[in-house]
Amino acid sequence: MNGKQPASSDHARGEPLWRHFAMAGLVAALLIPVLFFPPFRLIEARLYDILSVISPPLPAQPGAVVVAIDEPSIGEIGQRWPWSRELHAKLVESLRAAGAKVIAFDIIFADPTTEEADTAFAKVLGPDVVLAADDVTTPLAQGIQVTRVSPLDPFLDAGAAIGVASVHLDGDAYLRRMPPAQESFAAEALRLKGEPQASAPDGALIQYFGPARSYPTVSYYQALDPENFLPPGFFKDQTVLVGLSLKQATSADIGAPDTFPTPYTLTEGTLTAGVEVQATILDNLRHNLYVLPVPRLVMVLLVIAGAFLAAAFSTHGVSWRTGLAAAFLVAFFFVGAWAVLRLGRVWASPALPAAAALAVFGTRFGLDYARERHLRRTVSEAFSRYLSPDLVAQLARDPSALKLGGERRNLSILFCDVRGFTTLSETLKDEPERLTTLINRLLDPLSEAVLAEGGTIDKYIGDCVMAFWNAPLPSPDHPLRAARAAMRMLEAVDTLNVELRQEQGEDAPRFAVGVGINTGDCVVGNVGSRWRYDYSVLGDTVNLASRLESLSKEYGVSIVLGPATAKALQEHFVLIELDRIAVKGRAEKTAIFTILAPAAQHQDPALAKLMELHPTVLDSIGAGRRVEALELVRHCQTLAPSLSKYYGKLLLKATAIPE
Repeated sequence: MNGKQPASSDHARGEPLWRHFAMAGLVAALLIPVLFFPPFRLIEARLYDILSVISPPLPAQPGAVVVAIDEPSIGEIGQRWPWSRELHAKLVESLRAAGAKVIAFDIIFADPTTEEADTAFAKVLGPDVVLAADDVTTPLAQGIQVTRVSPLDPFLDAGAAIGVASVHLDGDAYLRRMPPAQESFAAEALRLKGEPQASAPDGALIQYFGPARSYPTVSYYQALDPENFLPPGFFKDQTVLVGLSLKQATSADIGAPDTFPTPYTLTEGTLTAGVEVQATILDNLRHNLYVLPVPRLVMVLLVIAGAFLAAAFSTHGVSWRTGLAAAFLVAFFFVGAWAVLRLGRVWASPALPAAAALAVFGTRFGLDYARERHLRRTVSEAFSRYLSPDLVAQLARDPSALKLGGERRNLSILFCDVRGFTTLSETLKDEPERLTTLINRLLDPLSEAVLAEGGTIDKYIGDCVMAFWNAPLPSPDHPLRAARAAMRMLEAVDTLNVELRQEQGEDAPRFAVGVGINTGDCVVGNVGSRWRYDYSVLGDTVNLASRLESLSKEYGVSIVLGPATAKALQEHFVLIELDRIAVKGRAEKTAIFTILAPAAQHQDPALAKLMELHPTVLDSIGAGRRVEALELVRHCQTLAPSLSKYYGKLLLKATAIPE
């Protein structure tokens, strides 16, 4: 085993690639029917509105000039609408005199007025004039009836051309569709000007060039007297479209005759007059700027492409890179749709291809999230027996912090063994249930002490608890945490002894424990066979920690520390060196220590005196100064009654020194 993390990719986890693309195919299959769902067409239409107004292609010169029947004209002329046709006759004469090549009225003259007015208007009509007609569609039980409302016959007999001004609104009442008829109003105006154009294919979309009043527009009253109101040659060789363009039509919230919402309504909040829409249609036909939607089959292929591209980008699972890939794909479809719209005058809605890509990413994320949840549950179940709940929760949030397979780390190892357990077992050999209850009552608070300090319980060896710190999660102050756990263990044993004495009287067993703590480099990871393994530690540091625990009984102290642990605890506890022992693999003997008290008690007189004398005791024994050693040991014994057994051992050593 090595310390590297297992690969996180799906492929590394053994999931075949075909599953990714099968998932993409399923997502595409579920989304493709949406293409044929009529309400979805409105979403595509709104996207067209947004993208089509970004840097629209503009004709070099507007193809028409608009003469607006607007509020200023109503005020100047002094007549309520509709105006007398004699006035329209004057307009035709004025425009002809100003050099207009084609005059097109976006007004339907279907009903007679006064004979004088109609005759005056008919006299000025000719082959340079287009009059609007309207196709009225009426749904009937047996089918759809289309009725054409045409201008009066005398007007047509006078030579005027007829142009169908009907338009078809989408389901949201926006005007986006080119009129299909060859005899459309704009097409007739182009024909009279000598620029005949083929009609747009069915379903073609209008490319708008700006919001309301984007075309050159003058008021009706100005067109009646262009010499006084307009620059010279303003109407020279122009196609002039005459129609309603009331100011109230500029508000999208107010209805007005012959006004329509267009893609610019979303950005400008204004409606566009029908006569200006006709001018826009004219330029669409004249310059072939109308937009053709791609067939549904192409959209199906784009949806499939979006799903499969997303699958290709997510074959290695979901990460921050996948988020970037998702953003890139969505941007690719939207920017691509705009580029094709602008360069090829083709509309391929990016909505469903982008949705397919996001759906695949979302599905991939959902599957990975479910797998991650399963992994976290597995980690929680595996480590809840060994780690504190806080550490288990941390591992569940970040399983990458767990490196299985073995790695080298600096750890603090703790061994805690129960004193006199063999004797207790012999005494209670006929009461196994009571023995089990007692040992469990002891191991429970000992384990709680480890977990309270963020330690990992490695194993229980009979009545012995083995634990370690700084794995699987980092713990920078692991020696201190191990020492605190040892102190908690001693307190827990004292508490248990009091409880047992209260419950069972003077005959109750009295527990004592010995603790050994050592700090150093170890190998930590999964140890065992392919059938069973445990998360454990190996190394000389572990062996020495176990030996220190056994020495605690020999030296008559509760806690024995290795040198690295003692060095890390100098600022937190009052320590004394117990002895120097031979360690396998080392030429020099290793110092071992014990904890006397927390560092806050360092100023206690007896403790301060002991700390002053104790190093001299060890030096005198080591140097063979018998008399001095005996005196010092006895003095220290009086200063620290809790170490009487330890100093009794030193007294025997001092006594054994030759005189």
